[in-house]
Amino acid sequence: MCTKNMKDIQTDLIAYVESDIIPRYDTFDKAHDRQHVLTVISESMELAKNIDGIDLSMVYAIAAYHDTGLCRDRKTHHIVSGEIIQADATLRHWFSEEEIITMKEAVEDHRASADHEPRSIYGRIVAEADRIIDTDTTLRRTVQYGLKHYPELDKEQQYERFVAHLNEKYAPGGYLKLWFPESKNALQLRQLQSVICNKKLLRSLFENIYQEEA
Repeated sequence: MCTKNMKDIQTDLIAYVESDIIPRYDTFDKAHDRQHVLTVISESMELAKNIDGIDLSMVYAIAAYHDTGLCRDRKTHHIVSGEIIQADATLRHWFSEEEIITMKEAVEDHRASADHEPRSIYGRIVAEADRIIDTDTTLRRTVQYGLKHYPELDKEQQYERFVAHLNEKYAPGGYLKLWFPESKNALQLRQLQSVICNKKLLRSLFENIYQEEA
């Protein structure tokens, strides 16, 4: 793995995560695969690098575990991810019980639709890092998710679901919250919102992605 600030993390922790945790993402859908978790790790480390007093090993582990609960289901995956962290005895080699509780809470709080703010800076970091707001990636992930989880829908129904999700989450007033106003996500969110508002462009982009993914 190549990401920023990895020199500040214990090499045996990295080895454990790379051999036992990251491979779990290979069984998830395309929107939450290995590349997704590696990106969230990288973005988390980037956000954390200038925060005084932050434990980068905790940041790394939280990012690595944040979606592991998808092994059970999507709806409760953030809660299950926390359970996985708390139950992982191997993590006690590097972290205290108090730190593990903080890590558990951080992954519980990372979900974009959560009804409360993250309880710690660690939760805010992984929540922000998980908001990978790249217009092309976001649109493709939305199509991929619909195809995998709602295969019974025809193309027009997939498009309706696609538009509804984008408006509910990313449009002005949507449930997506950003925790670092200075991050690149704020600018990228505005760019995505301009696409969502352009119905003709949005339909054209959907058609292209759908043809490639279906």
